[in-house]
Amino acid sequence: MPTYAEMGPEELATLKKELERAYEEIKARGLALNMARGKPAQAQLDLSMPLLKAVASAEDCTSADGTDCRNYGVGFGLPEAKRLMAAMLDDEPDNVIVMGNSSLNAMHDALMRCWTFGTLGSTPWSKLDAVKWICPSPGYDRHFAMTEELGIEMIPVPMTDEGPDMDEVERIAASDASVKGIWCVPKYSNPDGVTYSDEVVRRLAAMECAAEDFRIFWDNAYCVHHLFDDEAEQDRLLDIASACREAGTEDRPFKFASTSKVTFPGAGISALAASPANVAEAKRRMAVQTVGHDKLNQLRHVRFLRDAEGLAAHMRKHAAILRPKFDLVSRKLEEGLSDVGGCLWSKPRGGYFVSFFAPQGCARRIVELAKEAGVEMTGAGATYPYGKDPRDSNIRIAPTLPPLEELDEALDVFVTCVKLAYAEKLLG
Repeated sequence: MPTYAEMGPEELATLKKELERAYEEIKARGLALNMARGKPAQAQLDLSMPLLKAVASAEDCTSADGTDCRNYGVGFGLPEAKRLMAAMLDDEPDNVIVMGNSSLNAMHDALMRCWTFGTLGSTPWSKLDAVKWICPSPGYDRHFAMTEELGIEMIPVPMTDEGPDMDEVERIAASDASVKGIWCVPKYSNPDGVTYSDEVVRRLAAMECAAEDFRIFWDNAYCVHHLFDDEAEQDRLLDIASACREAGTEDRPFKFASTSKVTFPGAGISALAASPANVAEAKRRMAVQTVGHDKLNQLRHVRFLRDAEGLAAHMRKHAAILRPKFDLVSRKLEEGLSDVGGCLWSKPRGGYFVSFFAPQGCARRIVELAKEAGVEMTGAGATYPYGKDPRDSNIRIAPTLPPLEELDEALDVFVTCVKLAYAEKLLG
């Protein structure tokens, strides 16, 4: 069967009419389906319900070192919570600060400390004439929103199968002292599902930077979010902090993680790991901001998840729920679009998203058609700085929230919208 681009005008026009009829039938169903954000499904949330009973009496409120967690104190994390989050962050507990429910909040605070005070003696970024930021793209829209809000100029760099294009990253970082940082989702990246190769990690650690205060914001949001139980089918990520110590740049990375997609989004715990100097500076600034985060929640998480082994066992339960959904996405896209031509999509081994690349110039139209048919998608362009996808191609598919039956139906709608948008594009 010829691809759409290989069809003659008459054949393509006939096909377009068939697709329009199918699309109108879909619209008539009055669907209300959602594949817009990477939210855990209800079945995943149910896995963590025992956590709510882990602290149920006054006696339960005492931590391992005797702290009464109902009261003030212990501003930077219970020792046992530091150990748990250190396992997620591939670091030592002494280098970890445990915070509130949101790693995004932790990243924003870290960025604002650099903006307001500078870092380790550097000029506050807010006092500079220009601040620029490297943004591997496609990437995470909420990262881009943070830097855009501050007026930081965002420089997109293409993603590859091994991480960001390091030739470009190195060129930009070495050539301009106003380039102060880079956003990284290094494992099962949002949205491509790519895990950075050892070479990419080492190059990030060792690269020459014109700015002495260049910082890597290492958002390891999916560090334990494998889709497969067999370790041979799980991605492995080299620790950026270790690579930076070897390269003599130990103050370069800020590492972040949370339990948002482990237990309850909005009710988990988050953490920052960094060099001793960075941690000491962060503590000094944070001591003015807060006398401590929710220790009872830290205690609940430690008693529920226990340690690295308990965390891994819990995440295997998540994987059992998610794996069929990702399998369904792969099967539906393959069955529906393999003969269309011009379409590519990721097949991640973990994380929360599938990255779909439509024929150039079609993404916005596809998302528009899907919305009119009752399927909410992430906005086209959202995975690029300023919402501007230069090829109008990338769409982030978030298959985690809907039940399988709804996901199946939503994917049928999506496939029809891709076909119709591409036919429209080719016919002009």
